[in-house]
Amino acid sequence: MKGPLRRLDSTIRHPSLAGFPKRGVGTGRGPRTLAALAAFPLPHSHWMNTMYRCLFALAAAAAIAAPALAQVQRNFPQNALRGTVVFGQPPVISLNGEVTRLSPGARVRDLNNMGVLTGQLIDLKAVVNYTIDASGQVHDVWILRPEEVKMRPWPVTTEQARAWTFDPAAQTWHKP
Repeated sequence: MKGPLRRLDSTIRHPSLAGFPKRGVGTGRGPRTLAALAAFPLPHSHWMNTMYRCLFALAAAAAIAAPALAQVQRNFPQNALRGTVVFGQPPVISLNGEVTRLSPGARVRDLNNMGVLTGQLIDLKAVVNYTIDASGQVHDVWILRPEEVKMRPWPVTTEQARAWTFDPAAQTWHKP
């Protein structure tokens, strides 16, 4: 039968194999149909050439690294206060020169907003935003980036936080 309905047999070869000798025709050792040919690598496969693999790896690395380069604005809660902390042996910290404790389950965030274990921060002095829980212990701590430290004014005491107004969208405080 001729035309598009003819049976696929060993006489039909992939166009990319035009310069290669027929392998095992009639012996049962080579590809007999186009479907069977798909199991064998083609000589012009993009994955055989390292340039394509390098370009793919470079594009993947750029896609992963791009969001990390753009640091987004962190949203601090309205009850966050600003202070200077020196981390001691956990859970002890020095906050604005006064010795206090971190609450059980306290969360400390680094410059990239990643959680940090307090044991890694011993003897670190940093400008932070922090919250205080109902028992008076420090619960949430954000170590500030230089551009966040420049955001002024920021309340240092709870009395200032009650008197000032907070814009959560802009993350700014306004004195009355």
